Amino acid sequence: MENIAIIKKYFKLSPQQEKQFHSLEPLYKYWNSKINVISRKNIDKLYEQHVLHSLGIAKVIDFLPESKILDVGTGGGFPGIPLAIMFPETEFHLVDSIGKKLKVVDAVANELGLKNVKTFHSRAENIQDRYDFIVSRAVTKMPDFVQWVKGKIKKESRHQMKNGILYLKGGDLQEELKPYKNAQEFPLKDFFAEDFFQTKKVVYLPLKYKK
Repeated sequence: MENIAIIKKYFKLSPQQEKQFHSLEPLYKYWNSKINVISRKNIDKLYEQHVLHSLGIAKVIDFLPESKILDVGTGGGFPGIPLAIMFPETEFHLVDSIGKKLKVVDAVANELGLKNVKTFHSRAENIQDRYDFIVSRAVTKMPDFVQWVKGKIKKESRHQMKNGILYLKGGDLQEELKPYKNAQEFPLKDFFAEDFFQTKKVVYLPLKYKK
């Protein structure tokens, strides 16, 4: 089921969303041949291992209209692009320190007509704005990540979950999350049946607003 059917298996899509998700494969195959943002060996698993994996966050939370989400170390646009398709009224800022990767992200967002995506060629630490949530796909260990995004969380929480980090990670995280008593793990195997998700999780860590 390596096509958009795997997304429709778990999510109800509007015709516009279906069209946008359907366009991802030809777009990424085209751009990946020019600038390598997805490993060549798993570009054929795009929908399962990149798109659906990103949407694991959408199984844990419904982002509200007008909320602001920061995607740190977005690479080729994951999880930011699939989440931006899923939540068209939510603002997504996609950040990466490697400019040529953002060239791909900009091209994909443009082609899909995603008006809710902005990219920033920057290190996370240098971003000045504040966000409801910060998302990422396992760019580093949680203690380092928390340092990178310190002071970037909005004061008021509008969602049922308090503002904070939603982090896609795999494996045994017990040691890594030891310093964070309020961290929660959401195993993706609870939402998705495919073997790929057996050890994958969304880690939620609420963060306090800091001046």
